[in-house]
Amino acid sequence: MKNKLPKEAYGGVHGKDYVPFVTDKSKKGVNVAVMIIGVVLAAVFAASTAYSGMKSGLTVAAGIPGAIIGSMLVGVFAKKKGILGKNIIQGMSSGGESIASGMIYVLPAVILIGSNVGFLEGVSVSVAGALFGIGATSLVYNYLIVEEHGQLMYPESLAISETLVASETGGDAIKFMGIGFGISGIINVLTSSFLNVVNNTMTFLGSKFYKWKFSTEVNPLLLGIGFIVGLEVSLTMFAGSILANFGVAPLIGYFSDMASEGMNSWNDATVAINQMDVNAISGGYVKYIGAGMMLCGGIIGAIKLIPTIVVSLKETLKAKSNSGGEKNSGEMIILLVGIVLAFVAGFFISGSITMAIVAAIVSLILALLFVIVSGRLAGTIGTSNLPVSGMTIAALVILTLVFVIMGWKGQSDNKSLLLFAEFMVVAISVAGGYSQSQKVSYIIGGSRKEMRNYFALASIVGVVVVTGTIMVLADQLRITGADAPFALPQANLMSTLTSGIMSGNLPWPMILVGIVIALFLFMLNLPIMTIAIGFYLPISTTSIILVGALIRLFIEKMSKSEKEKEVKVSNGISLSSGLVAGGSIIGLLGIILQVTGIIKPRVPGGFLGGNMMAIILLIILVVATTIPIMTSKIKNNE
Repeated sequence: MKNKLPKEAYGGVHGKDYVPFVTDKSKKGVNVAVMIIGVVLAAVFAASTAYSGMKSGLTVAAGIPGAIIGSMLVGVFAKKKGILGKNIIQGMSSGGESIASGMIYVLPAVILIGSNVGFLEGVSVSVAGALFGIGATSLVYNYLIVEEHGQLMYPESLAISETLVASETGGDAIKFMGIGFGISGIINVLTSSFLNVVNNTMTFLGSKFYKWKFSTEVNPLLLGIGFIVGLEVSLTMFAGSILANFGVAPLIGYFSDMASEGMNSWNDATVAINQMDVNAISGGYVKYIGAGMMLCGGIIGAIKLIPTIVVSLKETLKAKSNSGGEKNSGEMIILLVGIVLAFVAGFFISGSITMAIVAAIVSLILALLFVIVSGRLAGTIGTSNLPVSGMTIAALVILTLVFVIMGWKGQSDNKSLLLFAEFMVVAISVAGGYSQSQKVSYIIGGSRKEMRNYFALASIVGVVVVTGTIMVLADQLRITGADAPFALPQANLMSTLTSGIMSGNLPWPMILVGIVIALFLFMLNLPIMTIAIGFYLPISTTSIILVGALIRLFIEKMSKSEKEKEVKVSNGISLSSGLVAGGSIIGLLGIILQVTGIIKPRVPGGFLGGNMMAIILLIILVVATTIPIMTSKIKNNE
């Protein structure tokens, strides 16, 4: 057995000549145990990603955590399947996560416009999007995976492949994931998402003269995300929050104090402008400036993708139909089923043949365009950095204009519009995850057909789980303002845009201010969407994400050698993955138990409440996270 990837996995040979890690084509990666493990992990990562993504606006790719957990479970329940079984499980984990990463951008927006999400509605459009995304990406498999081998590097695919190979000789990754899960689980049980016996949010407010707000939510899930994404992303997001909370909000507060009596907030007639506190200013004004920034950032991102779109289409048309020795009839069937489901679901959600046909055709064309781009970008920057929200915003604006032109402007039409957008965003998101998983399979030597079939199965499982999760959390998602348990930045933007454009009540002055700020950032070559999301998110979220990134920086600086730094950061990412998984799963379970009345959280008071308790809890979390990573040792075989 080889103990490392061949160097050709990184390029240097034509894709047709690459010799994978496993050369025996007769070996299969799936048995009943592998399938069951894959389905369970797809469901877990779908629920976890949905919860954490709606909480923070960020998602974490599941390929590496799936490979780590899958390696342990295969070693116990399906040892004979070895690395090929582990490969299928990481792909199914990515399938569940990819579904959630797309669905949470749009489906909660249906709830935010005042409508309800039907289970069959959510499942039908999302399954159609998933199958269409898989089928459309399969059309360009030869181009993306084989012909461009070594050119499209698929950085996360290579990292997952290295993880799978390393798992053949053992490792500490699962131990650190367990530590992270335990830390996150204990803190979440004690805080607001479960029993609520310990306050985990510290808040400081400015005076009437200068209306500012600083807050930090001591949340292990968010801290773990910060460690994983690193200092650059975390600091950029926090910069957006600083601008919103210490720049724009106090400025609006200064002028709002000058308003005469009887003048009320534009969106709430019960709130006098000269009596607005920082929370009212943020919810009624700053939020829409952030929406303008994200809208402009999404459109600029889509425009910058035009060269990639052109290249992708040209190379796709030139690419050979050769499918690498495996029949691709199944892929065409999946694509056709996705297309048929899109039309059927379109009629089901709209009740109009005209709307179903027009909206489905426009959605299919836009989805196909961005699916190809998504698959190519996954090969360049990985799935964690895919500009899914930007592509979705561009597609949604086009589709919204079609609805306005056709005269479809009612609330029921808005709901239908968002469900068609759900089809598009799922297809775009799944395309990135699917192409990444197929690249891993190509590098390792797994079956393309097996990966396709079981990734599709995982996607369907993910759709069911995420739809159910959103329906269970519907009452929580409807809560807005400073006390909202879920930030939902992307879904809020989607609902704001569609409702505002269709009704004509979009607060354009604030939207335009956001657009101007975004253009200013673009001219300085700064990351618009990252800053805009930080501007939009509560500072309580971005500040704890920054703490996680600072812990990673501390560990990197305290490491005595590059090898030590590499090992400790790798262990830290495993521990952080456990923090995210534990926070998501325990948090979701806690909300379900609260909603069903099984547990009744108490209001914290005395020593367990207030800012001091939150500060103590933050210190405990930082120490409990840092010490296991700092004390980890380099093994001789590392």
